[in-house]
Amino acid sequence: MLGGLAFWALGVKAALLWAVVMAFLSLVPMIGAGLVWFPVAVYFFISGQTWQGVALVTYGVLVISLADNLLRPMLVGKDAGLPDYVVMLTTLGGMAVFGINGFIIGPTIAAMFIAVWHLSTDGPAQAD
Repeated sequence: MLGGLAFWALGVKAALLWAVVMAFLSLVPMIGAGLVWFPVAVYFFISGQTWQGVALVTYGVLVISLADNLLRPMLVGKDAGLPDYVVMLTTLGGMAVFGINGFIIGPTIAAMFIAVWHLSTDGPAQAD
């Protein structure tokens, strides 16, 4: 969503499409979203649109990458032990069902389900 807003503001055609592609590629840790915004920034530089290129690189590094690599894990929590694709699917599903609150509710339900699944398949911990 952050990348789509930047693309729209900078006049990139099909900004919504690229935002969706960026959302799916953000599943790739560290470089996912950059696989979309960085080539667009290079295109801006090559085509002589220097200020758009500088703006996109600055926004990409300071906003998109930080949100993707620092903010999302803190908000959703790596302690839940959920893979990134499960976090994305449960976040989107939670928001579709519960609205903005689903951002937290979806991954929480998934983490509880996985915890119950592990307890039921492994059994309770044995006391020594």
